[in-house]
Amino acid sequence: MLNEYTLNDRDFHKISDLVAQKTGIVIDERKRAFVHGRLGRRVRALGLSNFAEYCSFLDSPNGHVEHGMLVNAVTTNHTSFFRESHHFDYLARTILPTAADSGVERKHRFRIWSAGCSTGEEPYTTAMTLCESRLPMDRWDCKILATDLDTNVISHATEGVYDAERIQTIPPDLRKRYVSMESDGRGAMNDALRSLITFKPLNLLEAWPMTGPFDIIFCRNVVIYFNKATQRTLFDRFADMLHPDGWLIVGHSESLTNLTDRFQLVGRTIYRRVR
Repeated sequence: MLNEYTLNDRDFHKISDLVAQKTGIVIDERKRAFVHGRLGRRVRALGLSNFAEYCSFLDSPNGHVEHGMLVNAVTTNHTSFFRESHHFDYLARTILPTAADSGVERKHRFRIWSAGCSTGEEPYTTAMTLCESRLPMDRWDCKILATDLDTNVISHATEGVYDAERIQTIPPDLRKRYVSMESDGRGAMNDALRSLITFKPLNLLEAWPMTGPFDIIFCRNVVIYFNKATQRTLFDRFADMLHPDGWLIVGHSESLTNLTDRFQLVGRTIYRRVR
């Protein structure tokens, strides 16, 4: 049973240090029970007797494969369609009309990055908002890049099929237009949305293969897991990846105050690059 595995201080610090090294995510003592529950399953799946053996396995020649499983296990992926809906209201009412009015300047190109996209609800919501906007999609080159550290959620997002209760937060009229109901009651995102989104695994602490520039970066409820130094570095990299007047949208409990001077607050957890 999982509760037979004891996670002592040494093993907990070994695991938390490895996660911080690989991802920048800070796991403090308050998360010990969470780590115990998530990684206890890995200990059992590998046929090991305890966390000490698991830590030894992580250091073994074959342990690098388990590093990915470790990261997937301890990553929190809480999301929903139209979560923090004011962001999508602002996208529809302010950002996209602004883009439409500057079509020539932007060369009719519009790029969005969903950084930390989890199981895909955020980029699919963004795609619905794009499709419903007055941006002439037939004459614009619009694309959404959606990335996440967790390869399991990227697979789920790419599949684009969600349980019935997950799609209930999509407004009924949009659900009717953009979701196809399957025989088992699940909802599949339609091709109009899929064609706009590219899903890729990406560790935000590592090199970014894309060159940008992006018009919008969504990075919501991600940086709360990083320390202040990592947040400062990340916000600076986001600024470099945005158009000079691009937008950065963060989560409801996140703020750029005292972390960077490259953005100006223009809405509720909505920032615009100023330099």
